[in-house]
Amino acid sequence: MTSLVDPFGRSINYLRLSVTDRCDLRCFYCMPEGFNDFEVPEHWLTVGEIERLVGVMAEMGLKHVRITGGEPLVRRGIEDIVRSIDALPQIRDIALSTNATRLAKMAEPLKAAGVDRINVSLDTLDPERFRRITQGKLDKVLSGLMAAKAAGIAPIKINMVVMKGINEDDVESVLEFCIEHGFVLRMIETMPMGDTGRDAIDHYVSLQDIKKRLAERYPLIPVINPVDGAGPARYLQVAGTETQIGFITPMSEHFCGTCNRVRLSVDGTMYMCLGQEHNFSFRPLLRKGIPDDELKAALISAIGLKPERHEFQDKPEKVIRFMSMTGG
Repeated sequence: MTSLVDPFGRSINYLRLSVTDRCDLRCFYCMPEGFNDFEVPEHWLTVGEIERLVGVMAEMGLKHVRITGGEPLVRRGIEDIVRSIDALPQIRDIALSTNATRLAKMAEPLKAAGVDRINVSLDTLDPERFRRITQGKLDKVLSGLMAAKAAGIAPIKINMVVMKGINEDDVESVLEFCIEHGFVLRMIETMPMGDTGRDAIDHYVSLQDIKKRLAERYPLIPVINPVDGAGPARYLQVAGTETQIGFITPMSEHFCGTCNRVRLSVDGTMYMCLGQEHNFSFRPLLRKGIPDDELKAALISAIGLKPERHEFQDKPEKVIRFMSMTGG
């Protein structure tokens, strides 16, 4: 076997590539306050190591790459990483997940380097509420979004983690913002990732309830042509607009049966599932300089570790790493 197929027959064609575990925001559900136990730069995969591993994966069926963090734009030379991946002929598209605080200056260079589309984390349009959630400034994010729009990056997706007692009542205002600017809204249920995620699960909201609420106010219709992407969202469209609404429901309606992705952390550790601890370390192999056939064999072994499903509901204490350590 030379293709990336897991033990349950799922083709793995989507890599979420973390280029840093650092971030310039501190969203309370992602990273603990005061946390500074970051991976040392000497352990980060280099541009060349990323290019080699992604290149071998592309030969084995990888088609989609999403660059994540932490916050990927805090890594110096991010454009070089994008260009190296964009040069691989098998890769169909490169997406970027960002908080957009640095996007105002970087949107055009990233577009030129090969970024096809972006996801921007935005949980509220209320500046003070945004500060409480992230310890950051909303105006930087909005400036970054407008710069990305002006640079012609499309689609632009807004990722909103919906939380009871925190921003549940912001859904409609964020949706109206997306309709105004032609953005896609993707709502996400909280997940018990590390201690921060387990604390945030107290604010869990089922998106099935949010979907019913929106359907009472907006004419929602099935999506014939979902927006580009290889992710897990299920989409509806607001009739009469270009705006689609994606629902990412790992808790209320999991999508494990169609999972097509793995995650690679900044230190070269590949995680087979967001909700499990199965992993395989590629950095030692890359730095040892093993030949491609051995690297392909290692990839097949790694994909063989992929579990059938997460256990967020059954064993919420199981995942000890924070979201920022894994890659979004």
